Amino acid sequence: MEDSVDRHLARWRGKAPFDERVEAIVTRLQVLVKHLAHTKEAALREVGMQDFEFETLHRLVARDGSATPSELATDLLLSPAGMTGRLDTLERSGLVRRVRSTEDRRRVDVELTPKGHDLWMDAMTIRAEVEADLVNALPPADRAILDGLLKQLLVKTETSH
Repeated sequence: MEDSVDRHLARWRGKAPFDERVEAIVTRLQVLVKHLAHTKEAALREVGMQDFEFETLHRLVARDGSATPSELATDLLLSPAGMTGRLDTLERSGLVRRVRSTEDRRRVDVELTPKGHDLWMDAMTIRAEVEADLVNALPPADRAILDGLLKQLLVKTETSH
């Protein structure tokens, strides 16, 4: 069975200095990453959400539904001003609310609203279905092997920097 990467390799065979096996693996990974990015965008469009909204809600869910603006800014690699603008938009949409701390009036927490959680859950459900459909093309034993192999590559990448 031929895929787009096989055709890519055939076009470049003898024209560029690369190891075909390495090129095949890297190019297939790139194509799959692009596919997953498109499915994420489609899931967000389907529920009427933008990427910045999803990413912020995702970080809030990971922090059990509540965080300070500075914690979120750190998680999302944003400036404080950028975080404030993002939170203003999310608050106007009813996806988050800002709440003054009862212990320290200077502290403001950002909380996920039920509406925000439901919207995040809708997007996650669609994404999970698409991702499972992709991965489940492989039998369980092959999924375990692939997971182990990808982990080896990631560990090398993470430890070599």
